[in-house]
Formats: sequence, C-alpha cells, structure tokens
Amino acid sequence: MPASDEAVALAIAAAEAAADKLATDIVAIDVSGQLVITDVFVMCSAANERQVNAVVDAVEDRLREMGSKPLRREGQPENKWVLIDFGDVVVHVQLAEERIHYAIERLWKDCPMIALPEEVRIHES
Repeated sequence: MPASDEAVALAIAAAEAAADKLATDIVAIDVSGQLVITDVFVMCSAANERQVNAVVDAVEDRLREMGSKPLRREGQPENKWVLIDFGDVVVHVQLAEERIHYAIERLWKDCPMIALPEEVRIHES
C-alpha cells in the first residue's frame, strides 16, 4: 500500500522547507511497503552544521503549520545528522560528507521515489 496522501503532502512540505534553506540532493522515498512505522523518508544534505540546524528548524516550522508536531528529534547538538520523526514522515538532514559515507538511500533503492516540485529539484548538487 503506498504512502498516504497526508504523508506525501507532509514530505513535499518538508522538502520545500529544506530547499528554502538551500539544502541539496533532496529526495523523498516511499518506504510504506517495507516499514510499518513510517510511510516516507525525506533526505537532504547541508554544507555545514549551522545549515543543518537551519534546515531542521525550517522543516519543523513548516510541518507545525500543517498541524504535525515532531515526535522526537535525534542528532543534536552535533548537527552532523539530524533525524526528525513526525510519525508518518521521517526527515534526515545530513552533512554532505555524512550522507556520502552512510549512503542510506542504498538501503531503500527498491522503494518508489516521490515526485518533488521543480523548486525542490533545482537544489541538486
């Protein structure tokens, strides 16, 4: 069963918020067929710890406006890889080198990608 419409809408909003803070390589992966605990992973890269923090804050603000509060946040105060769990959507904000090193997208390569708006896709490195 594919991700719910609400989860997809939240994922797109999270991706847009990340793009607003100049995050790069933003992807949304529908993991609902593989996991029962969440529907979508949103992943993005940031150039430094300060940008990671800015992206995290922007994502939380945008999703709160939509009525979704984070259940937990992990990875601070280091700000190298911050995970924000919104239930149906989990957002990973990583330093670019951390993302390359861990390459977690490889684990989900068989899952469908969620199409993101053009303004998000232009932030590819």
